[in-house]
Amino acid sequence: MRLTVKTNLAMRVLMFCAVNEARTVRKSEVAEACNASANHLGVIINQLGHGGFLETTRGRGGGIQLKLPAADINVGAVFRLFESGLPFAECFSAAENTCPIAVTCRLKNALVRALDAFYRELDELTVADLVVGNNGLYTLFDMNAMSLPTCTRAAG
Repeated sequence: MRLTVKTNLAMRVLMFCAVNEARTVRKSEVAEACNASANHLGVIINQLGHGGFLETTRGRGGGIQLKLPAADINVGAVFRLFESGLPFAECFSAAENTCPIAVTCRLKNALVRALDAFYRELDELTVADLVVGNNGLYTLFDMNAMSLPTCTRAAG
């Protein structure tokens, strides 16, 4: 299994906002810290806003911040927002399934159970679980730090 870039960046955005919970952050700040395209982040931020995870404010003093406390943002729900529209395998999509063995294949049931287990684990996590006490993440994302290294550097 491989996560989409959107899901990966969505989690970075939420963690960045959680580290900087006392302030409204700009999309450009998140983009710089995470080595991501500001345009690509705009689409993700919009989706996170519509999903109820971010509060967005337009204009000169605008930016983004968490809409809910980090402890109330379920990682499984975020993953579902970005990953649920993508079929895990061809046979998961009735419209696109051309697999000749789909009606007799036992692998699909195993994959369904595996995906259920995957989401069950993510449902146990919140953004706060990923951020609180994570000094390395604060080193990378805290806007109060003198210099802001990017996500590509190793965290301690």
